[in-house]
Order: sequence, then structure tokens, then C-alpha cells
Amino acid sequence: MLWDVDHTLIETRGVGRAIYDRAFPIATAKPLAELASVSGRTELDIMAETLRINGIQPTDEMVATLAAALIQGYEDARDELRTVGRALPGAHDVLASLANEPAIHQSVLTGNLREVARIKLETFGLDGYLDLASGAYGDDDSDRPKLVALAQQRAAERTGVVFGNDATVLVGDTPKDVEAGLAAGVRVIGVATGKTSVQELRHAGAHDVTSDLKEAQVPLSLLVRHTM
Repeated sequence: MLWDVDHTLIETRGVGRAIYDRAFPIATAKPLAELASVSGRTELDIMAETLRINGIQPTDEMVATLAAALIQGYEDARDELRTVGRALPGAHDVLASLANEPAIHQSVLTGNLREVARIKLETFGLDGYLDLASGAYGDDDSDRPKLVALAQQRAAERTGVVFGNDATVLVGDTPKDVEAGLAAGVRVIGVATGKTSVQELRHAGAHDVTSDLKEAQVPLSLLVRHTM
């Protein structure tokens, strides 16, 4: 079971953008004039475009410098994130419920940088339900569909179990989450917990769609049992 993070399990409620505003000048010595679109994209992709549209060449060194500044920004803003942001309703319950299923291995597939994802999930107490070492992240590859196979490989190395496409479920809130799962050939559950509606997630091709995480708990458990 591969979970997206932002707007699927948690919301930063503007803290993420504020951290970008602080980190960008630290990394580049220039203020952030414009941030690239972030929805459903990997951080490698977002950072490269953000640098480019702000007149800075996205060299490997500059991208790494910006990534380090963002990670430190999130580390420094844990209290702010905890106060302003939130775990989405039902996130703890659904993760805890699935964690009690012995045949289910839960991790993440997210566009976030690995360390940023860790900080976000730790801040809201969700990390204990997830094997983050099995996940795939936005600093692994800029191409989101490739992250699915990477997560499957890491989960197999961690558990000794081969997770084929018929035994992999991706949960996300954007059309790009759906597209990544479909391109990789795995089952996709859309949750309309972000800015995308139930109808839009269905139109994107999600196999199942729910309006929130509370509603998702029962069908997710049934689906996973069916794929076992």
C-alpha cells in the first residue's frame, strides 16, 4: 500500500509555501519571485522549474543546495507545521487499521524529498504506521511513474516478499497520482481530500474513488484482502 502524503494524509495549510519563501533566498541569494506548480509533481521537477523561472540555471549543485535548504527549513518549522497544519480526518484511523492487517505493508510514494516527507509524517504522528525505508520519494527520480517500481523493489528487499503490480495499491489525491499508478500498472485509489473532486479523479482513471479517508477505510481493507 503506497500512500501519497500532501493532501492525502496531511495538509501544511500554507506552511510549505512559507518554507519555500524562506529557503529559496538562503540557497540562491535571490528572493523567490514565483514558485512552480507543485500539485502531483516530484520535488526534483518543482525545484528545477522554480529555479529556471526565477532566472537561475538548475544545475545539480544548485538543486542539491535548494533541497538542503528546504529540508532544514522543515526541520526548523516543526512546531509551526504542527500548529498550523494537520493530519487529515481519518488518517490515523485508516493507517492504524491497515497496520493491523498482517499481510499489508504500508509505505509512501510521494513527490516530497525523502527527509521532508519524514519530517511531515513524524510531526503528525503518522510515521509509526509506515515503513518509510520502503518508500519512493521526489528526490529519487523526477518521473513519478518510475517511483512505483522503486518502491516495490525496496519493499521486496525489506520484507523478502515480491510485490507485483496485482499486489500493489497506490492512494493519492491528484490526477498525477492516478496517472503514475496507471502508467506503472498498479491499482489506484483516488481520495478527494485535496483540490481534485471525486468526478475528476474518476475521469483520470482511478479504479476506486472516495470522498475522504474515513470513507476509504472499509473499501481499502476489502480491496487489499481481495488482492492477497
